[in-house]
Amino acid sequence: MQIKMDKNIVEFHPESEQETTDLEMLWRRLIDCLGDSKKITPIGEYIPSKKNTASFYIEGVKGGATKLSDSTAPQDGTYYCATCNKYINLKKGDTIPLCCGRPMEPLD
Repeated sequence: MQIKMDKNIVEFHPESEQETTDLEMLWRRLIDCLGDSKKITPIGEYIPSKKNTASFYIEGVKGGATKLSDSTAPQDGTYYCATCNKYINLKKGDTIPLCCGRPMEPLD
């Protein structure tokens, strides 16, 4: 992932399909078309010689581990939550996540 800065604008440029998927998931988590978009705030410190990872907190999003359902994806494709409209790309056999209390559904 390339990160470019121009004054107070930060651009993320994914360099792989997985990074594109991850950036899309972050984008959907931050943007709310009907309400206020979320903000990200840095957590702790970023010292590359100590640990080359930067952590951020998304304001207004409940934390905790992602819960998974008992079912698996029957085919490769995009799955979505009909309640909050979040999307995720899954491969055949991946465990389908629970979102808003129920398994995500395949997007037709």
